[in-house]
Amino acid sequence: MVIGIEDKKQQQKHMWLRFSRLRVDNRDSSEPKIRPEQAVKLCDRNFGIGADGVIFALPGVNGTDYTMRIFNSDGSEPEMCGNGVRCFARFIAELENLHGKRQSFTVHTGAGLIVPEIQEDGLVKVDMGQPVLKAANVPTKLASNKNDAVVKSELVVDGVTWNVTCVSMGNPHCVTFGTKGGEDLQVDALNLAQIGPKFEHHDVFPARTNTEYVQVYSPSHLKMRAWERGAGATLACVTGACATVVAAVLEGRAKRNCTVDLPGGPLEIEWREEDNQVYMTGPAEVVFYGSVLL
Repeated sequence: MVIGIEDKKQQQKHMWLRFSRLRVDNRDSSEPKIRPEQAVKLCDRNFGIGADGVIFALPGVNGTDYTMRIFNSDGSEPEMCGNGVRCFARFIAELENLHGKRQSFTVHTGAGLIVPEIQEDGLVKVDMGQPVLKAANVPTKLASNKNDAVVKSELVVDGVTWNVTCVSMGNPHCVTFGTKGGEDLQVDALNLAQIGPKFEHHDVFPARTNTEYVQVYSPSHLKMRAWERGAGATLACVTGACATVVAAVLEGRAKRNCTVDLPGGPLEIEWREEDNQVYMTGPAEVVFYGSVLL
């Protein structure tokens, strides 16, 4: 969704939404043109446009081509958004008229350097960087149990013991395939609105956490639902899909190349053994154009 926002000076600002994310063309300023409280109003699905967050395309720093910042629907600012990077890349392709051309560029984020690539078929491939597994750096207070990592560890949530693996993809993730001694998850049956906040605000996650609930179809096919920190249940979470594949490999449930089904559609995730990098490939599409007066 690309939206033009006009202020009283009639300065046009373009915005992009994919998986409920709004985009702002902010390349002429190093500070976001929309304040967190304005982002909250824009994201309101009843009295605003409706979105999980607002993402800004700002000038690059430290030699990068662009900078990306995000305000969630609650006004908080996460380090990075994988869906946002993919749509950010498509947004830049629109602004720079790169249709049908293979193009990559560097993006500075709160999680570090991200390198998306627009492919000739319109899909976007993103080098999401290396997963962080050390417990203190995720961060989580759960004790590490495998090479400084938290893998299939026990976490008690509301009296129920879950098996979880913790991964950071520049932002914290808690990945679970089910409860201790229980059957494998059937993710469509989960009440995310009820259980998601209890994971997000659990005291073992000092920076809160994103949580991925995962169902295994095969070693190369996973299904995931995500509760995102600061945004709630979302149609997709790319960093979550990346963390899910890493966790599935660590737990011996999946191969390093997987299709991950999300409510918003499938993504292809690869965790390369040779360089430890995680790559994501998926689409980004315009939903609609419009304008709103700030």
